[in-house]
Amino acid sequence: MKERARTTRLIVAFILAFAFPAAAAPAPDAAQMRAKISAYVENALATQGGSRILFKVDSDALREAIVMDLRDEVFQIVHDGRIPFAGLALREGGVEVRIANANDRQKVVSKLVPATQASPTVTVADSGDGLIRFTPTDSRFAGRLNELVQQSIEMIAQRLRDSGIRLADAQPDGADRIRVLLPGVRDPERVAAIFSKRAHVAFRLVDESMTPAEALKGIPPPTSEILYHFKSNEPYLVLKEVAMEGDDIISVAPGFDQNNDQPIATFRFNGRGTRRFAHITEENIGKPFAVVADDKVLAVPVIREPIRGGTGQIAGNFTLEDANRVAMLLRAGTLPGRLSLVDQQVVEPDVNAGK
Repeated sequence: MKERARTTRLIVAFILAFAFPAAAAPAPDAAQMRAKISAYVENALATQGGSRILFKVDSDALREAIVMDLRDEVFQIVHDGRIPFAGLALREGGVEVRIANANDRQKVVSKLVPATQASPTVTVADSGDGLIRFTPTDSRFAGRLNELVQQSIEMIAQRLRDSGIRLADAQPDGADRIRVLLPGVRDPERVAAIFSKRAHVAFRLVDESMTPAEALKGIPPPTSEILYHFKSNEPYLVLKEVAMEGDDIISVAPGFDQNNDQPIATFRFNGRGTRRFAHITEENIGKPFAVVADDKVLAVPVIREPIRGGTGQIAGNFTLEDANRVAMLLRAGTLPGRLSLVDQQVVEPDVNAGK
């Protein structure tokens, strides 16, 4: 039985890895498979006609997010190391901080740029008078940009499936653009509208002053509203006030609960989000809170203890497909910036295609 469970886990892990490819270059066989899919969709587009849409990811928002992440890294290092500092700030695409002691400055540098690191992701400028400046390298930005494009492609594919559009293909087009092919879809404006606004992810406390059934029969408190679970459509009475936005989530992925092997979605905060989430959970022990994406409740866990590690998970008797969908809903609201429309066009069927 253990061997069967292990085999099943390996198979499912492979499915997850294929559904959520890493930012690095895909394996040759996966690349060949995607090339075949793209060729199939291209042929369907030529035969049936349809739409071609070109999106651009928000590289400016990504640069800002990278610098903010770097600032959080610096703060965490000086905070954990109890290093005296002053003037930690974002400035002209980098992070500046004043550390009087030269040995302390070197400690920070060695943490951010380890000697064993083959390709540094941060450049350092030490003025010698205590002011030190850290700047993300071009390679760090390029790697994150590639990751952003891949994650955006996954998000596009999921949201199209949720909208009933099954036959589609999304592929990188240059460093920061994504080409979407939609055979049979004659109104690209409708599809582009799906991505015209960024998904909204938030953490909101549950109103326990009355049950959802009572709120539906009567009048809910003015500070609360009824929201429904994305899968079961179960109603929840949720406070309108947002305890915490999802902007500080930096990674999302489907996975498995180590205790029971059930599919879950996991997420991780940046430094600022870790501190904010720790404070919120510490202040609300014993209370249920809702993880909400675009006014759909993903889960309603109860806060059992302060969560200080910067990671969390969403569970709820999920299937593997549910875990994938929840992860994608979270990811859609946490990618830096938003997709912008570059071009859209209707493609007429080619009467000679397929002959």
